[in-house]
Amino acid sequence: MSDGTDDVVDVLTEQIERRFDMSMDELRAAVAAAPEAHGEATELVRWHALLTEAQTAVDTAEDDLLRAMETQTDRIDDPTMDIARRANNAVFARDGRAMVVRWLLDPEAPGKRGPTA
Repeated sequence: MSDGTDDVVDVLTEQIERRFDMSMDELRAAVAAAPEAHGEATELVRWHALLTEAQTAVDTAEDDLLRAMETQTDRIDDPTMDIARRANNAVFARDGRAMVVRWLLDPEAPGKRGPTA
């Protein structure tokens, strides 16, 4: 099930690729070869991996929920509600990780400038 939110991963991936003028595969390889060379790149690669992992969890949970919902009649049973909660938690995790990637990409983000940065 896709509601377009996996596009968040695509959009953020494109922004990272533009920032470093290389594909994610190239950036991952560069970071793996010299992780200390560019701290920002290393952090973005790490959080991007966490984001894509979370998106996979969202996709899996949504697919599981759709399958479970197909078997329901008038009332949703407890196991299906558990799957719904798992899907909801996966979305929260994905969105939180996307926020971190956005923050890392934004040079003007709060906490990155000024005397407290």
